[in-house]
Amino acid sequence: MKLQPDKSDVQTLTAHGPGWVAINNEKVEGSVVVGSRGERFAWDCTRFDQLGAEHFAQLASMGAELIIFGSGGRIRFPEAAWLQPLMARRTGVETMDTAAACRTYNILAGEGRHVVAALLVERPEGGK
Repeated sequence: MKLQPDKSDVQTLTAHGPGWVAINNEKVEGSVVVGSRGERFAWDCTRFDQLGAEHFAQLASMGAELIIFGSGGRIRFPEAAWLQPLMARRTGVETMDTAAACRTYNILAGEGRHVVAALLVERPEGGK
């Protein structure tokens, strides 16, 4: 018996590197929010220290069951106060580095879950 993965019509994160991610093989430079139901928009931040409550409030309005926060090249946790709008809607939040967030998003989206990846994509040192 030959086993093959189910074909999925959701957006997938197909690659990543310093300063970019690829969504369905399209290279995107900069932070981005990607959802399993077709949501996609630029996330206005290029460094972790630029994040604030408004970034996470924006995610709360999306109605996802889970937000995967990719915190850049290393794992950094958002302040608890920033997560209040998500907690009020009983939306789960998982924090991991951006590479792990890409992989996790693909698995959960492929299972048909309503998941959103909020990916902090930092420019490499000396990058434009």
